[in-house]
Amino acid sequence: MLNLLKKFKRSPDTTRDPVSSPAMRNLVADLHYEIVPMKSIDQAIEDLPAGAHVSVTCSPAKGISVTQEYTERLLELGHRPVPHFAARLVEGPEHVVALASWLRDVGVSDVFVIAGDAPEPAGPYPGALPFIRDLLGANPGIERLGISGYPDGHAMIADEEITAQLHAKQAALAEAGVAGWVSTQMCFDEAKIRSWLQTERAAGLTLPVRLGLPGVVDRARLMTMGTRLGIGASLRYLSKNRSTVMQLMAPGGFDPTDMVVAFADDALELGIEALHSFTFNAVADTRAWQETIVNGARGG
Repeated sequence: MLNLLKKFKRSPDTTRDPVSSPAMRNLVADLHYEIVPMKSIDQAIEDLPAGAHVSVTCSPAKGISVTQEYTERLLELGHRPVPHFAARLVEGPEHVVALASWLRDVGVSDVFVIAGDAPEPAGPYPGALPFIRDLLGANPGIERLGISGYPDGHAMIADEEITAQLHAKQAALAEAGVAGWVSTQMCFDEAKIRSWLQTERAAGLTLPVRLGLPGVVDRARLMTMGTRLGIGASLRYLSKNRSTVMQLMAPGGFDPTDMVVAFADDALELGIEALHSFTFNAVADTRAWQETIVNGARGG
């Protein structure tokens, strides 16, 4: 396990430890775990805290049905799962109706929709927006639907198109009377995240944001899983950002504390409602970090 909070040795004139602040504890307390359907997922599920918010990703290799299977398992265990639906894996209108029926039947309150990374669409949905419209029209019985935000941009989509799609999805949710949220894809540049949030808020984005960041991940796990997952922009980021690679390859791996501190005090002002943790199935270490923060432990 990583040496939690090892970086927080404050200067003698520091009057307040931001790691132990109420704002920090409140934000970390509402941590949403993301897990990936692969061999290590069984241990990841076992390591979750009771009643966890937990997202189940959807990849071209496994497909939507596997995401559904793990969602049902998590429900049986008393967790609050959020299945990811990749629009490019949806085969057509009948598949949409079946997915909406499944959401109603199992009683899932939240679902997250992303375009996905399949090289070619399985049906008529090359992107998330048309699928979102059809899914909402099929009476899925959900309370909330999540969409992606890209503070660092997207490797294959122009920034202007990303922004247009983001606001169009917000409008589709409003028209359907369904609440939503934006989950940001992995970005390690705090200034860029803040600038993106401020710019999109000024442009009319009102949906709450779940700030996406890695959990406590050691470098061996990250590099091993990163070559196998196919989870899109979150990993493509690594190929174009040397500073990020250096952070993740540092001794001991990545510790998210600094990034959370940077946003904790003004999370409400920025509309950040929760943290979305890319755990790479390293749930135990991320859970230990969460509990250390929430219980008020200080670095030193």
